[in-house]
Amino acid sequence: MQNERYSRQILFRPIGIEGQTKLSEARVAIVGVGALGTVLATQLVRAGVGFVRLIDRDVIEPSNLQRQSLYDEVDAEEGQAKAVAAAEKLRDANRDIAIEAVIEDVTWRNAETLLTNVDVILDGTDNFQVRYLINDVSVKHNIPWSYGGAVSSYGTTSFFRPGKTPCLVCLFGAELGGNHDTCDTVGVIAPVVSIIASFQVAETIKYLTGNVEALNDALIHIDVWGNEFRSVQMGNPRMNCSCCHDRQFDSLQPNSDSLTVSMCGRRTIQVSPSGGFHLKLDEMASRLSQLGHVRHNAHLLRCDFGDTQITLFADGRALIHGVEDEVIARSLYARYIGM
Repeated sequence: MQNERYSRQILFRPIGIEGQTKLSEARVAIVGVGALGTVLATQLVRAGVGFVRLIDRDVIEPSNLQRQSLYDEVDAEEGQAKAVAAAEKLRDANRDIAIEAVIEDVTWRNAETLLTNVDVILDGTDNFQVRYLINDVSVKHNIPWSYGGAVSSYGTTSFFRPGKTPCLVCLFGAELGGNHDTCDTVGVIAPVVSIIASFQVAETIKYLTGNVEALNDALIHIDVWGNEFRSVQMGNPRMNCSCCHDRQFDSLQPNSDSLTVSMCGRRTIQVSPSGGFHLKLDEMASRLSQLGHVRHNAHLLRCDFGDTQITLFADGRALIHGVEDEVIARSLYARYIGM
């Protein structure tokens, strides 16, 4: 049955039976199960990668459906957690794969727990703060990772191997400043998402099946609207790199986590209490139901106050929907949840 399922992939000579066996024994973590992440997860699960950890902090909204291919209208109406909804869909596609859903925000506190004990880390995020965390974990624990980003009609991807290629700090410096396009400012179309994610999966499968000589040690840029394709060889790791040469892992150092983060693509602010805490969602549902319409499950609570909505997770993290001002978001959190 398994050989039949993967027969066309096995017929591809660089993979074959031996490569398929390696895929079945492989473990990957995908950070972000949005536009890129849904394509990454779908292709890897269907390819037969044995263990897939899905990590995402967000819930599904109608604006996601244009490009986030695992979700449907019911998921958006119910405000399902992306990691959980994706895991359910993927288990229907391949029940032999071990799929772990993690509803968390990746920070210096949990990055090494979530991103180790895997063979490859795949980036499906929309911000460089998390990518620097991934990079530090990659270099510190000698785990390759696949970088991908897509906005508007263009995208960039590369496959980083500690000691073999430059790391993210080598390429972009220890801190990448602001003023970068986001899907919130310039939009995004689905074709570039699928293309960038497919490049990421191709490099990951090469690595997991032992075809390292086929890896493309380059930074690839594609613009599907402007008909551009550029591939720039990354060269060797920099001898003066603070991360991969001096082994300074700045992103993993204890720091004061940002209390508020603006979410890409809509009027939503994430509010995280310092250090986190555990909430009893049943009790919160009972309390908030007197103030607005409440729906909740084992993973999250959603309360609709009319102009604004709050999605609350058990660790105290909340998404405040319908606001753009961080001060207002913190005020609403304090009013309804408590600081």
